[in-house]
Amino acid sequence: MHIPPKEAARLCIYTGENDKFDGRPIYELILEKAKQNGLAGGTVLRGVAGFGANSRVHTLKLLRLSEDLPLTIEIIDDPEKIDAFLPEIDAILSEGLVTLEPVQVICYRHNEGKKNK
Repeated sequence: MHIPPKEAARLCIYTGENDKFDGRPIYELILEKAKQNGLAGGTVLRGVAGFGANSRVHTLKLLRLSEDLPLTIEIIDDPEKIDAFLPEIDAILSEGLVTLEPVQVICYRHNEGKKNK
């Protein structure tokens, strides 16, 4: 059975591990607020290297562990829900990069509490 793709939006927030808001890691706060706002889900990805507006390279090396590796927070949902969530991000993020792009959801499955057979 072929199900047509559903139009959605992907919100990406690029920040650092050490970035905080009111003493809390930004990535934790954003995920918490996304859940409170009923968004479909969110993922935090940790980069092994990167640099941003300050041009400071942050990297994970075997002999020297960086204390501020780059993070990407991705949230995919209906464009209207993402748009309504943007003011929450604006209130939290003092530095970083936020992007928004259209995506097609081909498949989104969950078990709804059922055991896999």
